[in-house]
Amino acid sequence: MELNQLEYFVALAHIKNFTKAAKSLNVSQPALSRSISRLEKDLNIPLFIRDSRKVNLTQYGQTFLTYAERILQELETARQDITNMAEPDSGVVNLSFMHSLGVYLVPELLKEFRKIYPKIQFRLSQNHSFLLSKQLFKGESDLCLCSSPINSEGIAWVPLLTEELFIIVPSTHPLAHRSSINITEVASEPFITLKPMYGLRTKTEHIFEVASIRPKIRFEGDEIVTVASLVAANLGVSLVPKIPGMEHLDIKFISVDNPKCIRDIGLAWYANKPLSLAAHRFQNFIIDKFNHE
Repeated sequence: MELNQLEYFVALAHIKNFTKAAKSLNVSQPALSRSISRLEKDLNIPLFIRDSRKVNLTQYGQTFLTYAERILQELETARQDITNMAEPDSGVVNLSFMHSLGVYLVPELLKEFRKIYPKIQFRLSQNHSFLLSKQLFKGESDLCLCSSPINSEGIAWVPLLTEELFIIVPSTHPLAHRSSINITEVASEPFITLKPMYGLRTKTEHIFEVASIRPKIRFEGDEIVTVASLVAANLGVSLVPKIPGMEHLDIKFISVDNPKCIRDIGLAWYANKPLSLAAHRFQNFIIDKFNHE
């Protein structure tokens, strides 16, 4: 069994098409087919169910995929650790974060950190809460900037900052002149929110549950700025943090007096796996920065 066989197997398992997988790997389709066939012969089991259009993993293939991904991830970690040993001020950090943090928090953190460690590189990934925790658990990300503790065994989380959540309404809305309201005042309004897999959606549902309100959800989106744009179009109201990209919209931000509408942003990592030196340095940098602010 060779390393490239595992790489080819993992690619094909995810892409499920020999032609597309071969293209992504920059190899010929016959070469990919031969490699997979040799791997199946070495293991003496069928890994794929083949038809004319796509391939799917067999039961054996699904089990083998878990181990193959783990082997490749461990090898990448070993490469990074050895690089860190040879060049202590270099290395790669796999950083994942919520979409909204990519427009204001993450760029500033990277800018400041790179002034200290200019040789450390970053691989960035933006996702919703469910996938963020999955990436940490599978070792696809070293560190994660997210809201509230991720509810997964072995994942550590420390709070960094607190964001206020505002009710936003169109500038022509009857509440637009108010500086603050009780959340019950929007109970009957059509509500616009993120999809259920996002942490902000979970937080919003909890706030309404505490206030004994059942929101009338009319639209669900993937981006906070998109949600705010729908509010500006007079399609409903929403509960969101104030982030860059919203200042040009014709909306008003209203503080909520009751209940308290905030969310905590923190740093998470998989505690059962040691961090690379580069990731550890970025972890310390972030925690120290917010401890002193």
